[in-house]
Amino acid sequence: MVSNTIDACMMAKLFLAGAKNLESKKEWINELNVFPVPDGDTGTNMTLTIMSAAREVASLHDMGDVDMQSLCKAISSGSLRGARGNSGVILSQLFRGFTKGVKEYDEITIPVLASAFEKAVETAYKAVMKPKEGTILTVAKGAAIRARELADNGAEDMADFLAQIIERADEVLEQTPEMLPVLKQAGVVDSGGQGLMQVLKGAYDAYLGKEIDLTLSDTAASYMGGRSAGVNLEAQANADIKFGYCTEFIIMLNKVFNIKTEMDFKAYLESIGDSIVVVADEDVVKVHVHTNDPGLAIQKALKYGALSNMKIDNMRLEHQEKLFKQSQKEEQAAKDAVAVQDEPKKDVGFIAVSVGEGINEIFKGLGVDYIIEGGQTMNPSTEDMLNAVEQVNADSIFILPNNKNIILAANQAQSLVRDKKIVVIPTRTVPQGITAIINYVPDMTVEENADTMIQEITHVATGQVTYAVRDTSIDGKEIKQGDFMGIGDSGILSVGTAISDVTMDMIGEMISEEMELISIYYGCEITEEDAENLRVRVENAYPSCDVELQYGGQPIYYYIVSAE
Repeated sequence: MVSNTIDACMMAKLFLAGAKNLESKKEWINELNVFPVPDGDTGTNMTLTIMSAAREVASLHDMGDVDMQSLCKAISSGSLRGARGNSGVILSQLFRGFTKGVKEYDEITIPVLASAFEKAVETAYKAVMKPKEGTILTVAKGAAIRARELADNGAEDMADFLAQIIERADEVLEQTPEMLPVLKQAGVVDSGGQGLMQVLKGAYDAYLGKEIDLTLSDTAASYMGGRSAGVNLEAQANADIKFGYCTEFIIMLNKVFNIKTEMDFKAYLESIGDSIVVVADEDVVKVHVHTNDPGLAIQKALKYGALSNMKIDNMRLEHQEKLFKQSQKEEQAAKDAVAVQDEPKKDVGFIAVSVGEGINEIFKGLGVDYIIEGGQTMNPSTEDMLNAVEQVNADSIFILPNNKNIILAANQAQSLVRDKKIVVIPTRTVPQGITAIINYVPDMTVEENADTMIQEITHVATGQVTYAVRDTSIDGKEIKQGDFMGIGDSGILSVGTAISDVTMDMIGEMISEEMELISIYYGCEITEEDAENLRVRVENAYPSCDVELQYGGQPIYYYIVSAE
C-alpha cells in the first residue's frame, strides 16, 4: 500500500524515475519538432538538463542518507547549471520553483505538493520574457491548476491526486495545437510539454511501486560532457550509433516504380535501418539509409534497376574520429584557458556560440575571446556558459548566443555570475552575431554598445538551407522527406529538390530594396566550386548588392545567408 505522503527518499526515487523515462523517450520527443529539420533537439535538451540533476541526486540516493534540503539543492542546482535549450531552461526553472515549495518539509502532503506545483509554474513563467501559451508552460500550468482544485476540495488519496493531475496535464497537452497554429499545421503537440509529461508519468510509475532501474548509464554520464581519462572511444562510438553504415546510391530504373512499390521498398529499408530517404523520379530513385548491412539494401535495389553514385561510409569510425578530435579540442581549450587567464585583465571580453571551422575563425578574427562549440543539434548548457565566463579575463563580457534556443541559457548564466558584468546580446543567428561584434565601438560604454548591437541586429535577415526529415505541410508549403528547405527568420521560405535553386528562392524572399550586402557562408558538405557558382548566380540576380562568399564549415545547414 502506497503512502499518502512523500519523504525525501521517495522523492529521490520519483525524480530519478522521471529522468529515466524522459531519457527513454527523447528521440520520440525530438521527432515532434515543428519544422521537419534534422536538428529537432527538444528531447535531447530536456534529457541533458534533467540528467545533470539526476547524477547529483543519484549520488545522494546511493549513499542512502537523503534529506529534503540536500535533495532539493541537488535537483535545483544540477538542472539549473545543466540546462540546455529553451525547453531545458524552462524545465530547470520548474524544478527550481518546485523545490522551493517542498524543501522545508520532511514529509510532503497533498496541500504542500499543490503549492509546490504553483511555485514551479510561477518561477518558470517569470524566467521567460514573453511567455507563449501552447507550450510546456501551459501544460505545467494546467497541472498546477488541477492540483490546487483537488487540494482545496480536500483530496486525501495521493495516488488518485497524482493520477488526476497527469490526466489533466495530458488533456492540456492535446489542446496545444489549438493554441499555437504552427503546431496544428505540423500536426504535432508541443514537444516540451510532451517531455514534461514523460517526467511526470515516470515519477508516477515509481510512486505506484513499479519496478524501475534507477541506475544511470554510462551514456548518461557522457551527456554531461564528462570524458574521463582513458575513455574508450570505440565503445562510445558503437554505443552512440545503432546503424553503422551510411549508404547512398541512385537506382536507374528498368521497371515501373509506382507509389506501392516505393512504399514497399521504404518498408524494407525500415526493417534493416533508419534515417531513410527515398526520392523517386520518372527514371531514377535516390536512396539514403543507415544500416548495419549495406549489401541487403543494395540487393533489394538491384531488383528495380542498375545502381550508380554508390557511397558507403562507416559512421562508427567517423564518429570515433570525431570523438577523438573533440577530446583534442577540449585539451587545447584547457590550455588556451590557462593562457587567457595569464593575460592582463581587459575591460571588455566576448564569448560567442559557434559551429564550423570557418565561422569559428571569423569570430576569432573579429575579436571573440572564447568560442563555445555548439548551436544546432547541441545547445550549450548554462554550465558551459559559466565555464566560458570564468575563462575570459575581463570585467565586462558580451555573450553572443547566435541561436534562439540558446538565449535563455545565456540569460540564466548571466543571473548566476556575481564577479563580472555579463551582457547577453540576443542574437538568434550567426550573421546577427557577426553584425553585433562588428558594431562594437571601444570608446563607447558597455551600455551604449549593448543598445547599438541590439539595434543593429534587427536589420539583419537570415536564411538557412537544410533538408527535410519527414513529410509535412507548413507555412503553406507541401514538404516531402528529402526535400531541401530554405528557412528564414519567420518560417520556411522555399522548398525544392535542388540546393542552389532553393537557396536562390530563399534569398528572393529575404531581400528588400534597401539591402546592400548579401553574405553567404557555405557548409562542410558544399564544395568550393558549387559555392562559387551560387555566388555568381546571386551577383547576377542582385547587381545592386555586394555579395560576399565565405567558408563556414557548419554541419546540417548547406548555406547560411544574411542580407542587410
